[in-house]
Amino acid sequence: MKFKKVKLGFWQILHMNVGFFGIQYSFGLQQSAVTPIYDFLGAAPDQIPILHLAGPVTGLLVQPVIGALSDKTWSPRLGRRKPYFLIGALLCSISLIAFPFSSSLWMAAGLLWILDAGNNTAMEPYRALIADQLVPEQQPLGFQMQSFFTGLGQVLANLSIFIFPMIIIGYTGSLPNWVYVSFFLGAFCSIASILWSMSRTKEIPPSEQELAALRENKKGVFAPFIEIAAAIRDMPRVMWQLALVYLFQWYALFCYWQNASKSVALSVYDATPSSDPQAYEEAVSWTALINGWYNTVTFLTAFGLVWMAKKYGAKYVHAICLILAAVGFLSFPHIENKALLLVAITGFGIGWASMMGIPYLMVIGNISKERYGVYMGIINMMIVVPMIIQTLSFGYILKNFLGNDPRNAISFAGILLLVAALFTFLINVRKDPPYEAPSI
Repeated sequence: MKFKKVKLGFWQILHMNVGFFGIQYSFGLQQSAVTPIYDFLGAAPDQIPILHLAGPVTGLLVQPVIGALSDKTWSPRLGRRKPYFLIGALLCSISLIAFPFSSSLWMAAGLLWILDAGNNTAMEPYRALIADQLVPEQQPLGFQMQSFFTGLGQVLANLSIFIFPMIIIGYTGSLPNWVYVSFFLGAFCSIASILWSMSRTKEIPPSEQELAALRENKKGVFAPFIEIAAAIRDMPRVMWQLALVYLFQWYALFCYWQNASKSVALSVYDATPSSDPQAYEEAVSWTALINGWYNTVTFLTAFGLVWMAKKYGAKYVHAICLILAAVGFLSFPHIENKALLLVAITGFGIGWASMMGIPYLMVIGNISKERYGVYMGIINMMIVVPMIIQTLSFGYILKNFLGNDPRNAISFAGILLLVAALFTFLINVRKDPPYEAPSI
C-alpha cells in the first residue's frame, strides 16, 4: 500500500517543528555563552576561532552521513527521521549538563565537540522531514516554521543569559553560577521539545517497493560516504551557486558570533576581559539581549518572508535580507549607545530569518525525494566548510590585518555579507517550488 502526502493544518506543521526550538535553544547558548566561557577560562583573543572548530567540523562529518543514513532507514515504531532526533537530543542534553563543570579550557572545547555532534544529529533530519511530510505548496511554510522556532529558541536562550546574571550571583569554580542554570535549562528544552514533536508527528511509511529497495540496499561502513559522493557528483547547478553564497555568508556569521560581546565591551564599556572583568560581564549580558532581539525579529518576520518569496522570488528576498544584515554589521562597531545597538542588529534579525529557510526553497524543487536527507546534509556541508575555513584562517587575519580588534571583525563580516548578496542575485533558479502563503 502506498501512502500519499496530504495537506496538513497549520498546527500540525507547528507541532512537527517544536523540536527545532530545543535544538536552537542549544545553539543560542553556544553563540552567546561559549565564547565568554572560554574567556573566563583564560583563552587569548586569537585562540577563540580555533576553539570554535567543533561546530563546523562535526557538522561536516555528521550531517551528510546522518542524512544518507536516514534516507535508508525505516523503523515501524519510530519512523525514518525520528530515531536521529532522539539520539541527537540525548547527546545535547548530556553535554549541556556537563558543560558548566568544565575545569579547563580544553575540557570545555571537548564538550563543545560532543554538544555540536548531538545538535547536528538532531537538526539534519529535520530539514528532510519537511520535504518528506509536506506537499510542495506547504514546504515554504514548513521551512519558515523552522525559522520561527530558530528565533524563538535563541531569544529565550539569550534572555536567560541576560536575566540570570541579575538574579543568580556568585561563582562556582571559574564560572558564574548563571552559566549552570542556563545550561541546565537548555538540557531540559533540548530533550523535552524533541519528545513533544516525536509524540505528535507520524511519519509517512514507505511503500512496499521502497521497503524492498531499503532491504536490498547494500550495507557497510562506507555506504553513506559512497552515497554522499554520488549525490555531490549529481548535484544540480543551483546548489553549486548557493555554495558560493554560503562561503561568504557563513564566514561572516562566525566572525560576528565570535566577536560580538568583545565589540560591545570596547565600543560601549571601553573594557576587555582582563582590564575590567565586571564591565565585560555586563557587556556579555547586553550582547545576549542584542542577540535575543535579533532572534525576536527573526520569528516575527519569518512567515512574512514566505509571502515575499511567493511574490518576488526566493533569491531576491534572500539577497535583500543579506544587504539589510550587512548594513547592521557595518554600523554595529561604531555605536557607543548600547540601546542603539538593538536598532543596528534588526537588519541581521531579518537576514537570519531568511538564512534559516529561504535558501532551501531555491533548491528543493531540483532534488529527488529519495535523496532529501543526503542533499540537506550536503547543504549543511556548504555551511560548515566556510566555518572551518574561518576558524583556521581568521585568527591570523584578526591579528595581522584587523589589529586584534573585534570591532574590525564585525565590519569585516558586513563586507562579506554584501559579497554574498551580490552572488545571490546571480543565482539562476531553474525551477522554483510552488508557493502558498500560510493561513493561520
